[in-house]
Amino acid sequence: MASPTNPATQTVALIGNPNTGKSTIFSALVGVHQHVGNYPGVTVEKKTGRMDHRGRRYEFIDLPGLYSLAPRSRDEMVAVDVLFGRRKDTTPVDAVVCIAEAGNLQRNLYLLSQVLEQGLPTVLVVNMIDVAANHGISIDVERLADRLSIPVAATQANRRIGIEQLKTALAEAVDREPHHTETPFPEPFENEVSLLQAELAEPIGSVAAMLARRLANDNGPLPRCLLRRLLLDVGGYIEQALFPHGDEKVQDLLKNARARLAEAGCAVPRIETTARYDWATRMLEGVVTEPSHYKTTVSDRIDWVLTHRVWGMTIFILVMIVIFQSVFTWAAPLMELIDSATGAVADWVAARMSDGALRSMVVDGVIGGVGGVVIFLPQILILFLFIAVLEDCGYMARAAFLMDKMMTRVGLSGKSFIPMLCSFACAVPGVMATRVIENERDRLTTILVAPLMTCSARLPVYALLIAAFIPAHSCLGGLLTLQGLTLISLYLLGIVVAVLSALIFKRTILRGRPTPFLMELPSYKWPSPRVVFYRVVQRGWIFLHTAGTIILLVSIIVWAALYYPHNAAVVEGPFLVRQENLQAQLNRLGPKDQRREEISRKLDRIDRDIAGAYQRQSILGRMGRVIEPVVRPLGWDWRIGCAAIASFPAREVVVATLGVIYNLGEDIDPESQRGAKSFNSRLRSATWDDSDPPRKVFNVPVAMSIMVFFALCAQCAATLAVIRRETNSWRWPVFAFAYMTTLAYVGAFVTYQTGMWIGQ
Repeated sequence: MASPTNPATQTVALIGNPNTGKSTIFSALVGVHQHVGNYPGVTVEKKTGRMDHRGRRYEFIDLPGLYSLAPRSRDEMVAVDVLFGRRKDTTPVDAVVCIAEAGNLQRNLYLLSQVLEQGLPTVLVVNMIDVAANHGISIDVERLADRLSIPVAATQANRRIGIEQLKTALAEAVDREPHHTETPFPEPFENEVSLLQAELAEPIGSVAAMLARRLANDNGPLPRCLLRRLLLDVGGYIEQALFPHGDEKVQDLLKNARARLAEAGCAVPRIETTARYDWATRMLEGVVTEPSHYKTTVSDRIDWVLTHRVWGMTIFILVMIVIFQSVFTWAAPLMELIDSATGAVADWVAARMSDGALRSMVVDGVIGGVGGVVIFLPQILILFLFIAVLEDCGYMARAAFLMDKMMTRVGLSGKSFIPMLCSFACAVPGVMATRVIENERDRLTTILVAPLMTCSARLPVYALLIAAFIPAHSCLGGLLTLQGLTLISLYLLGIVVAVLSALIFKRTILRGRPTPFLMELPSYKWPSPRVVFYRVVQRGWIFLHTAGTIILLVSIIVWAALYYPHNAAVVEGPFLVRQENLQAQLNRLGPKDQRREEISRKLDRIDRDIAGAYQRQSILGRMGRVIEPVVRPLGWDWRIGCAAIASFPAREVVVATLGVIYNLGEDIDPESQRGAKSFNSRLRSATWDDSDPPRKVFNVPVAMSIMVFFALCAQCAATLAVIRRETNSWRWPVFAFAYMTTLAYVGAFVTYQTGMWIGQ
């Protein structure tokens, strides 16, 4: 511990039960000086921040919420590792701030009793004092501090009440000698701890010495708190982490000690619950005053409605519609603005650079790639604005409770519903929203099936191909057209396949014992604008910083594959004479001559022909020819295969790529009736290169096979990049791409072959 005059940075861990306002206190302490990342090697989020107070700097680590230091999940294991100083990527903790909810102090003191055993300077924060007061609960904070012999601060963090007192309490705790709390365990248990400590105190080189080095970072005796955890956590994390292959000597010592404890009436692990809650009761006697009868509060009345089987579900559906509409439509103006700004920047740069590979790379690769990243930002920010508000006010837990019954049928919990719903707008924020799911298997399953929801990027493909090849016949008594029914069927296809995939994953690669859905419904409170703002900004920055770099790289690679080899002599030669003749005619015409428009259209058509010829000669075009035997069973020629490859950065790119490679024009506007008719007629007239007489490429089965392929495939670099970010591994994005591409190919094959069989 640093001396009072030592300005060295103090590392402080923030720990507490879920829903105690820990993140709100973290934001109130560090403000803008916070950073969010992942702990190396795991998917657990690492939030750190700094604060300067009274000439000393404090580095805070916001640990994942947990109820006990007997970890059962990966995020709880990380929290325990940080407290025990077992993570090499994290500075050893100098002090601990333990956050407790004022209305549930007895339960929260269970964790505090474990923290105090570490012997670190500790501050207890009694948060949400306003909620406790509304329930008629009063707390004597000074008496509690005397009982615990540690500083105690009462706060209402969402309004920054008590934050200055907390800072003062932290400075006091760091400057005083740590207090060694009286053990809550009975004498027989502590005797076994002493005996185990003596039996493990053997010469250097033994198993005990290795254990000491791993846990205590020295060769001295093991800390008693760690020996208690070894005894209490039967087959738990500490034992498994230190002895993954087992150690007979240590296991025998623990087994014999537990047997003697059982004979003494201190059976493990039950003794811990009894001992710690008895200790908490003693500490709170005369400290907490509760009403004889709890009155029905406004929160209780709200819960009666929001968790009601009918009214609660109705309100939930309305809330989800608002979220869905906001992500799907409210972001549209901002996305159009970003798209226009990107185009304007590209035009400005293009006008100031000479024609060639460098200009094409900067304009189409770099600027186009950056635009492809930033255009998703409005959706992500709006989605996480809603999620942050709903989480902070307490509604998110009610939503998960309502949906749990339905999601349980596919092996997931209620918390998986919102990320999957959000993926209908865009899978990128949907995958990022899975952070609300604590269970790792459920989270991974949700991440793997979320991209199957029909996102907005698929709509341009659906809209143009449906308009071109699906007749507008009325059906269901005129309530729907065949075109509308086709679009609904594509949405349903993604939902059904996602449900089936989740069932398969939960019974195979992600199988495990069913996790009971236990969730504490937190008290309602007004969301903290500061916390909401920081969460939204952090999520936006994480997307731009991590996923954006990968998307940009992929965009440049695809540009290069479309550009090279750029042999102008071979490609432009057949068109050069016609182009020069038409340009000469145009130059001779007056500015008001009506023939100028017709000649300009012919010149534009030549430019499109040149662009298509370049693409056919490019690396990507040649790749399309290589894979043509593979895609022929789907009814595709090499050009459709080429468009599928080019659409990897983003699905909607397939429309522009088809326009170029079929010489239909790069700019296909789905909202333009004239543009759509031109696209449709030219696409219908496209023929196979090797057919004699000419045979049409496109028909209804081909169009349907393309749409089914894009309904199921993983043609989105942004989604795969975010999966990489959220899982901290390339294994899962590679798996997602492989299984979804397989599903897409099989689905397209069955669709085309069935359609052709029916049409015979």
